[in-house]
Amino acid sequence: MKTLSEHILDIVQNSVSAKSTLIEIIVEEDKITDLYSLIIRDNGCGMSKETLAKAINPFFTSRTTRKVGLGIPLLKHNAEAAGGSFSLESELNVGTVLTARFQLSNIDRPPLGDIWETLYLMFLSYTDGNLVYRHKTEKGGFQISSDELKEVLGDVSYQQKEIREGILELIKSNLEEIGITK
Repeated sequence: MKTLSEHILDIVQNSVSAKSTLIEIIVEEDKITDLYSLIIRDNGCGMSKETLAKAINPFFTSRTTRKVGLGIPLLKHNAEAAGGSFSLESELNVGTVLTARFQLSNIDRPPLGDIWETLYLMFLSYTDGNLVYRHKTEKGGFQISSDELKEVLGDVSYQQKEIREGILELIKSNLEEIGITK
């Protein structure tokens, strides 16, 4: 995975599989402390202590469709390679919190990537709960949620060209206001 957007999509897929009804993605950029933080929190089924201990092993997965689970180990590796840290906390029947911190100025920190496209795809496909995205920089903050989109758009299909373009433009323009570009 070359971008944080790809990591986010992978982790959110895990949260969806865990039957989460609330998934929060928080990105914070702090130039003063030279810290870039990614936190993904869900209220899914959580993991046992045994599963949690194995989750960072690339040769472990709880999925039956494949024998490896590279998403979490790759994110951990990328955070640590960029002068940061990684933590994963989970409790059965409560949920999971993943935190990846990167040195903001580190050349090895993966770029954010096309987060607007990633968010659009997640809003399009995750319909059984609320997906919240928050992004904060020294210039301000931006938040969007699937519940807000549902409230504004109603039952309109997100696949309609005008709706898709509107959602993408909303996300992209708000992120640009706080200094986020590709």
